Amino acid sequence: MIATGFTGGWLDRADAVRGDMQALAAALADPRARLMRLTGGDPAIDADGAIAWTSIAEAEGTPIFLGLDDQRRPHFAESRAGDAAGPARSGALMRMLDALPPGDAAIFGTVRSITGWHARSGYCANCGSATAIIKGGWARGCPNCGAEHFPRVDPVVIMLAECGGRALVGRQAAFPPGRYSALAGFVEPGESMEEAVAREVFEEAGVRVSDVRYLASQPWPFPGQLMLAAIATAESNALTIDTKEIEDAFWVTRDEVRAALAGAEDARFLPPPPYAIARTLLEEWTAT
Repeated sequence: MIATGFTGGWLDRADAVRGDMQALAAALADPRARLMRLTGGDPAIDADGAIAWTSIAEAEGTPIFLGLDDQRRPHFAESRAGDAAGPARSGALMRMLDALPPGDAAIFGTVRSITGWHARSGYCANCGSATAIIKGGWARGCPNCGAEHFPRVDPVVIMLAECGGRALVGRQAAFPPGRYSALAGFVEPGESMEEAVAREVFEEAGVRVSDVRYLASQPWPFPGQLMLAAIATAESNALTIDTKEIEDAFWVTRDEVRAALAGAEDARFLPPPPYAIARTLLEEWTAT
C-alpha cells in the first residue's frame, strides 16, 4: 500500500463509543483525556514539531470524540463558533504540514474536516431547522424532522496522463509561481472514477485518455475531499487548454520530474508539496 499525506493516524476511532452516551461521558470525565485545539484552522505545535495536546478541561466548544490511543486515553477536538469552514488555509499551516509527523497530520486532517463540516452544517438540509451535534461529533441531528446528517466526503480524481514517455502537468492561477501539479477534478453524479479521469483530462487539456489505472487515495481536509489518484494513457500529446480551468500545462520527462522533486536550481517547474498526493503520483511515475 502506498502511503500518502493525511493518512496513518495513530488513534483507534472506537466507533462503539460514539453512539454510547455513557461511554462518551466516561471518556470526557477521564482525567487523562486530551484536547486538540485549532486557532483559525491551525493546530498548536510543541517544541518537537508535533501537535500539542492539552487537557479536555480547557475545551470551550462542543467536544468531538476522535478516539483512543494505545493506552486507551480519550482524545478530543472541539467545534467552536468561528471554525474555518472552507478550503482556505494559512501560509503558516502549509509550512507546518511540511514538518508534522505523518500520524499527527492525519489526525489534524480529520479534525479540520470535521470542524469545517460542522461550521457549514448548522441547519437541516431536509427541513431547514437548526441541527445539533450528536454521536460524539460525528453526526448532526434535527430535532424537528428527526433527520440525521453525517460528514460528507467528496470524491476527486487526480491524474497523470502519459504519452511517449512524458507526463502532463498543469497549474492553476492560484498556485505559487512556478508550481505545476497533476490535473484534478470532482467526480460527478453517475460517473465512475475512470470516466471522471477521462472527462477531466479532456475538459482541461483537450487530451483523450484510456487505460486508466488507480494508484492510491488520500483524504484532503480543505474542506473534505477524498483524492483518487490515477495514471492514464493519452492518445496524443496535442493540447487544447481550457484557461477557465487551468492556467497552463505541458508535458514533462521523467528526468525533468526527478530534477523538480530533487529541488534542482534549473528544474523546469516547482513540484507539489510532500503532503500532496500529486507529489506521490509524480514520485511513483518516475519510479516506473
